[in-house]
Amino acid sequence: MIPRSFEYFAPRALAEAVSLLVELGPEAKILSGGQSLIPMMKLRLASPPSIVDINRIPDLNYVAEADGALRIGALARESDLETPSIKSRYPLLSDTTAVIGDPLVRNQATVCGNLAHGDPANDHPATMLALGAALVIVGPRGEREVPIESFFTGLFTTDLQPDEILKEIRVPAPSPLTAGAYMKVERKVGDYAAAGVAVQITLDGAGVCKRAGVGLTNVSFTPLKAKKVESFLAGKPLDEATIKQASEIAAGESQPVDDIRGSADYKRDLVRVLTVRALKRAFERAKGGA
Repeated sequence: MIPRSFEYFAPRALAEAVSLLVELGPEAKILSGGQSLIPMMKLRLASPPSIVDINRIPDLNYVAEADGALRIGALARESDLETPSIKSRYPLLSDTTAVIGDPLVRNQATVCGNLAHGDPANDHPATMLALGAALVIVGPRGEREVPIESFFTGLFTTDLQPDEILKEIRVPAPSPLTAGAYMKVERKVGDYAAAGVAVQITLDGAGVCKRAGVGLTNVSFTPLKAKKVESFLAGKPLDEATIKQASEIAAGESQPVDDIRGSADYKRDLVRVLTVRALKRAFERAKGGA
């Protein structure tokens, strides 16, 4: 199907893009990677009257560590996370990127766009919740920083205002004995998850969990931060009993519904199983394993 007609703008500066959003009004849409917006336009599920393409704005395509954080710019593609340094330092990000779409999608889709779309079935929201990321948003009132757990406000709804742009993601640099893992089950390669679990843990020298971050994919109307699991894990050794109990808590925190990817009961069981697997893999990595 062919999209309805629209006005196209290609600003060369971030301030120009923000001014256009203010001028064009709340129906205008930002185009970065386009892997969500363009298919929706083709199916006429979205018919924005105006498109503001930010791909010609310089200095937004970067993935770099600075000032105690990994900084991911608005035009950084998923494939930019497929590097040995990301795999070594941020295995949770590496796991997540590897199961998004296919190489064609990952070469176009942006990490910031994955969050800005507000889809609870997308993979990076749960990952960023587990990592405790912060988002830098720019608009006509200047820049503001939003904690990721305050960003998702409803189904396909975020704290991002119509005249604002998600400029950067900031992921805290890992402390020693910190690692994560992402696990999901999908009907076929590249599909949305029936359910997914993101885990990031920090251990002390005795193997006790000092901090845990846990995010759940596609088992609620918003990306879900499993706060009860995080609280339960803090201060406990990650032995079989602890991991098993954490997985039961995660299943209880999930809020799935029946759909084409399975029943709610099936998805809760997936959360339970995937939490066990993700915690075990993160634990081994944090200890210096694979």
